[in-house]
Amino acid sequence: MNPVVCGFGPAGMFAALLLARHGLCPTVIEQGDDIDTRALKTDGYLKGKCLDPLSNIQFGEGGAGAFSDGKLITRINDSRCSYVLNTLCEHGAPSDITTLAHPHIGTDLLREVVKSIRREIEALGGRVLFRHKLVDLEETSNGCRITLSSGEVISAPALFLATGHSSHDTYRMLLTRGMEIVAKDFSVGVRIEHLQREVEKSLYGREREENDLLPKAEYSVSYRENGRGCYSFCMCPGGLVMASASDDGSIVTNGMSYHARDRINSNSALAVSVLKSDFGDNPISAIEFQRDIERRAFALSGDFRAPAQTVGDFLEGRPTTAFIGAQPTYPHGVIGCELDRILPQFVSDMLKNGLRRFERTHSFFSDKNAPLTGVETRTSSPVRIARGDKLTACGFKRVYPCGEGAGWAGGITSAAVDGLKCAESYLKG
Repeated sequence: MNPVVCGFGPAGMFAALLLARHGLCPTVIEQGDDIDTRALKTDGYLKGKCLDPLSNIQFGEGGAGAFSDGKLITRINDSRCSYVLNTLCEHGAPSDITTLAHPHIGTDLLREVVKSIRREIEALGGRVLFRHKLVDLEETSNGCRITLSSGEVISAPALFLATGHSSHDTYRMLLTRGMEIVAKDFSVGVRIEHLQREVEKSLYGREREENDLLPKAEYSVSYRENGRGCYSFCMCPGGLVMASASDDGSIVTNGMSYHARDRINSNSALAVSVLKSDFGDNPISAIEFQRDIERRAFALSGDFRAPAQTVGDFLEGRPTTAFIGAQPTYPHGVIGCELDRILPQFVSDMLKNGLRRFERTHSFFSDKNAPLTGVETRTSSPVRIARGDKLTACGFKRVYPCGEGAGWAGGITSAAVDGLKCAESYLKG
C-alpha cells in the first residue's frame, strides 16, 4: 500500500514530492482538474460560463495559490523555506525568489512550475488522480480506508489531508467521523483598488519608469482597536480582482497578478478580524458566518456581478451610482451598492476606521473614488483540525492534516513547509 495525499495545493504537493523522493510512490487524489484544464474552466467562468464547483479558482492542481499572485512571503522562520524556494526554482520559477525580500512568481509562471513538480512525482512512481474527491474516511488497524466520489475504495498506510481552506463539505464529513475540528479566528472584508501610478507616487515620490530598477510598489497597512484588527492582505501590484467563488449563489473576491504586474490598477484585501466570539466558537458556525456573507453579496445582484462602492460613498453611507478614476476590475462587472447591507456592522465600522487611519500615512488612501469590491471571505480557513505531537489528527494515528485548509498555515510557502513537516513525521515512523 502507498500513502495517499488528498489535495494538490502547496501542502499536498510538497508532502507528495518528499514522499516520492523517498521512494514511497504516493497516490494523490485531487477533486479538481489538472492545471491546464482548470485554467480553461476558470477562464470560461470569468467570461460568464457556468461555475464548476469541483474545479475553479479555489480547487484543482496547484490549489488556490495558483490563481493569485504566487506570493511567497512568509513570517515563519523555518529552514524548510529554503527547500521550498529552491525546489520551485528547480521546476522553472525565477531564480530571484531565493534572494528577494518579497518574492513572487505570478500566476502565469506558477502554472508551469506546478505541472513540472507533478511530473517529477509521477516520474518517481507516484500518481496523481484528478476529478477524484474524498467523500468518506475510516481508520483501520493498519491504515486508512478512503472512499472516493467514484465509489472506489483505497486502502493506504497513511492519509495526508491537504484539502485547502474552502473544503467546507470535507470538514463536515470529518466531523461526522469523529475528527476534532475547532473554530478559529479568521478575517473578512473587501478588495480596494488604486491606480498603480498613484501607489508609486506615494511610496516612491514619483512614478516608476519602464526601465526603473525599483520593484513594483507594494504596501502593507494595519490598525488595531479593542482587540480587533483591520489590515491589508495579499496586496497585488498591477493586478486584477478575481471572481473566486467555489459554490453557486456566492460572491467571493481575491487578488491576482501575472509575473509582470503590469496592469493599470493595484489591489489589496482590506480585512477585519473575525473572532470566535462573533459566531459562537463552533466550526460549523464559523463556516456559516463566512458563507452567509457570500450569499448576501450574491443576492444583491443575482447575476454574478460583485457589490462595489467607492471609499467616499462607503464612509458617507450612500449608495454608489458611478465609478470615477480607478475602474473596478472584477471580471463579471460590479453593481453599485451600500456594502453596509452585506457586511456585519462590526466589519463595516472597522473598515471605516481603518480607511481614515490609512490615509494619514499613505496618500492614495485619501482617494474617495477608489472602489471597494466585496466580498473577501477566504483569507484563511475558519477552522483548525487538532493534531498531536506527531502531527497526526487527534484520535487518528494515520491521518496527517496539513496546510492552510487544516488551519496550520497561511500562504503558499508556509503551507508547503507544513506539508513537508507532516511527510517528515511519517517518514520517521
